[in-house]
Parts: sequence; C-alpha cells; structure tokens
Amino acid sequence: MRGKLSRRALVAAAALAAVLTTGACNVDSGNDTPSGSTTSAAAKALKVGWSTIYLAPSWMQQTLKMLEDDVATLKSAGKVASYETFNANGDTSQQIAQIRAMIQQKYDVILVDAGSSTALNPVLEQAVDAGIVVVNFDSLVTSEKVIRVGTDQVEWGRMMGQWLADKLGGKGEIIAMNGPAGVSVSEDRWKGAEEVFKKYPDIKIVANVHSEYNLAPASQAFASAYSAHPGITGVFSQGGALSAAALSTLVKQNKKLVPITGENYNGFLKMWADKKSAGFSSLATAQPNYLSVIALEAAVAKAGGKAVPTTITVPLPEITDENLDQYVKTDQPDDSYPIQPIAQSEIDKLIGA
Repeated sequence: MRGKLSRRALVAAAALAAVLTTGACNVDSGNDTPSGSTTSAAAKALKVGWSTIYLAPSWMQQTLKMLEDDVATLKSAGKVASYETFNANGDTSQQIAQIRAMIQQKYDVILVDAGSSTALNPVLEQAVDAGIVVVNFDSLVTSEKVIRVGTDQVEWGRMMGQWLADKLGGKGEIIAMNGPAGVSVSEDRWKGAEEVFKKYPDIKIVANVHSEYNLAPASQAFASAYSAHPGITGVFSQGGALSAAALSTLVKQNKKLVPITGENYNGFLKMWADKKSAGFSSLATAQPNYLSVIALEAAVAKAGGKAVPTTITVPLPEITDENLDQYVKTDQPDDSYPIQPIAQSEIDKLIGA
C-alpha cells in the first residue's frame, strides 16, 4: 500500500514538473499576450489549457482536432493568446497535478474532460476561486461551481428505446446490449431505454448483455445470447462497437437482419449503409466531438463578462435511414466517429451569447 502511494506521489510530482516546464504533455502552444497589453478582462486574449484524462482514443483525437481548429479561429480574432493540451494518460492523480500547475501558472481558462466525476471537484473549485473560468465537457464532474457541457445519457437510451419499440409495433423479443455493469454512462442509457420498454408489455427482453465497448468481446457476448435466442426481432444497443458486433454477427451467420440501434461509430455506419438495401434499418446518435468547441466558446464568453448557463445540455443528433449518407465515411477507418459540424448560431444559442 505504501509503495502504491509513493508511486502515485512520484507520478503527480513528475506531472507537476512537466507542466511547470511546459513539458511533453504540451501538444500545442502559442505566444502569450504581453502583460499590460490590455486593460480590461473583456478585451484580454486568453491563456487556455485543456486537461484530458485520455488522448489516445480516436474520439479524443477527433475532439482535439476540432478544438485546435476553433482555437486557431479565436486566435485570429484576438480572443485567445495561447493554448496547450495536457494528457493525464488515464491517471486521475496526474490530472489533478496538471490542473494545480495550471492554477499556479495563472491560466485564464481551464477546459476539462474528467477522469473522475468526484475526485477532481476540489482542485476545479480551487481554480474557480482563483478567478479561472473552468468548463468541463463530455465526462462530467459533479461540482456545480464549474460550467458543464454534455449530453443527456438517459435521453440517449430513451430515444433508442422508443425508436425500437415503434419499429417493432410494440411487440417482439429483443436482446439488450449494454456496456460494463456499473459504468455510469451505460447505467444512464439503460435507465432511459427501460423506461420506454416498461410501457410495452409485449416487448420481451430475452437477454440483457453487458460487454466492454470493444468489438471482440462484444461479438462474443452477442453471439452467445443470440445462439440462445435466435428468434429475436430486434436489438437494443447502446451503440459503438456493441452495435457493430450485433450486426456483424447476423451478417456473418447469414441471419435475418433485425433492427439494431446504434451510434456514429463508422464501422457500424458502413455496415448499415451496405445492408440498407437488404432491409436493415437503424437509428443512431452520437456523443458529438463539438462538445469541446461549445466548451471553449462558453469559456471565452464567460471570461468576456457574458452570462453563461452553468449547465449546457447539447441536443443528441439523429442518424436515420434517410440521412445516413451524410454521416458514413467509406474512406475513413472503422474506428472513427463522423459527425456533422454545428453551426455557430446553434453554439451561440446554447451558451446564451
């Protein structure tokens, strides 16, 4: 136990040193506005940092690209002076150390994709007390002192469940493909879906499968449930690799293609597009990468003295049989998440600008 604590302390100290020396976690940096060059908070070009628990997943890489594009626009407009990204590599203690260092270095704005819903609360509230604008997006903390930008995961499940119930005419047998038990996102999405299915007593959930969000274990889990219930008429899936696993299993076994709910995981979208002419149908949604852009725009507005909501709930997009071709990218990897850009007018409406 003592050895584990010592290692964590060393990791935290190393992370702190790295940030203080503008170290390896920095993926982009700009020139700071010279002190005294502006006289009001509203006119000041801001020093912005993004602390993220991960950077390796493709969703995070797409988010970073979208954020950097918006930073470039805001730099051109004189609203952002510098920007840096800090990757905690999955270590919450390292993320806390990085945020503490950003406070010491007097960042004006801290964006956060949190590794814990509660562990970051004290350091983020410390940042707010120091006069820093803190905006949390995607993976949210519970502190109400920071601005939070996210989607409604319960509504996600409710939307998928209602579409499937309507598609089945209110009756049938389904397999539910959920994420790992105990994971809050998975629990919230299933909560919304279950609310819907309880209204349809003739829809029978013959198996409720929990799987990692990876194709191989999800395929194995679905194949096992399907072999026990080959007469299903639909699949409720939380999306991503889970939906791709269910559909690919039916395709490989040359079985009837029943409706399966999904997400903007490109591997699933490709199969959907390929099998649409064979009668396959789905509804998919997305955790849009532009949450990061909305978070940055909210932070800049707040730092400029505008009133910004403390909770910003971003509407979930709907990918349907009719607009699928606007999302699927046949020339891009399966492990990517195509999304349509959000209009500036929609961002302004969400942040109250």
